[in-house]
Amino acid sequence: MTLAINQPYFFPYIGYFALINSVDEFILFDTPQFIRHGWIERNQILKPSGEPLYIKVPLVKHKRETPINEVFIRNDENWQDKILAQLVPYKKRAPFYFEVVNLLKDIFSFETDSIAELNYYSLTKVCEYIGITTPIKIWSKMKVKIDEVKHADEWALQICKALNADTYINSRNGLQFFDTTKYQKKV
Repeated sequence: MTLAINQPYFFPYIGYFALINSVDEFILFDTPQFIRHGWIERNQILKPSGEPLYIKVPLVKHKRETPINEVFIRNDENWQDKILAQLVPYKKRAPFYFEVVNLLKDIFSFETDSIAELNYYSLTKVCEYIGITTPIKIWSKMKVKIDEVKHADEWALQICKALNADTYINSRNGLQFFDTTKYQKKV
């Protein structure tokens, strides 16, 4: 089995979807510490002028060491309509504007206070929309026992071992965080 593991990003980049499409199973790794100014609750779109504009899900304040799966959405704000309004300038230019807005409305109608669950739901809906059928699982809900992790680069290795995966695929940008010799030896 070929496996990929990644944190649950909010509408991730196209390479993330290519990674999902290239494996037998994809795991959303939602137990590491939430990193501020990362891509879990926000992303960028380009304004018509070409400048970046952040779209963002507001979060409840939490401690620095809080795991991703324990970070909650501030649903008292109407963030869904704000994001949809930020896309209106593309109404006349984008050929699939209405299809994408309908997809977003479907995703935004999902009721949850968990950023990890929202990202899982949005990821599965976008994959369905573009024809990717790879099973996606949430790590914290899998209840799989793994060997002790001594270094941060061993999480994926231990998960692969526990799930009998013979191949682990990571994004090119993630390779810098791994000691590949451990994976070749299957320590």
